[in-house]
Amino acid sequence: MGFEVFDQRRTPMKGAPSVTIQKSGVISINAAAHDLIDTPAVVELLFDPDRQVVAFQEAEVSPRSYRLRVSPGSGQAQVAAVSFLRYYRIEHETSRRYEPYVEDGMLCVDLQGGSAEVRGNRSKTIATEAEDTDKL
Repeated sequence: MGFEVFDQRRTPMKGAPSVTIQKSGVISINAAAHDLIDTPAVVELLFDPDRQVVAFQEAEVSPRSYRLRVSPGSGQAQVAAVSFLRYYRIEHETSRRYEPYVEDGMLCVDLQGGSAEVRGNRSKTIATEAEDTDKL
């Protein structure tokens, strides 16, 4: 295997918005990403199968909503989403970090966009391009 030139743009900057779909089925939203949608306590999970985009929308408590667990120290929010991921056949055999964006007031993650494979807790990541990610 040959040498690769390190491209620092592939690694998330500290404080940059990110969403991680963990192999356990938990989705983690860092504080910067949570702030993009005004830090809701309760969300609905949405999916656009044509575009392969996951979205988080602020919601009232209901049978369709999820309460976010927010870590007091880091501000990171988490939601257990195994059923959601399985229902829509969203790959989560490996943990992946995505750069989210806001669309129509929702925090969105393009599953076909670039992502970084996350290995272990706070350890190094392997960046991949969109064409390298598994397509559904």
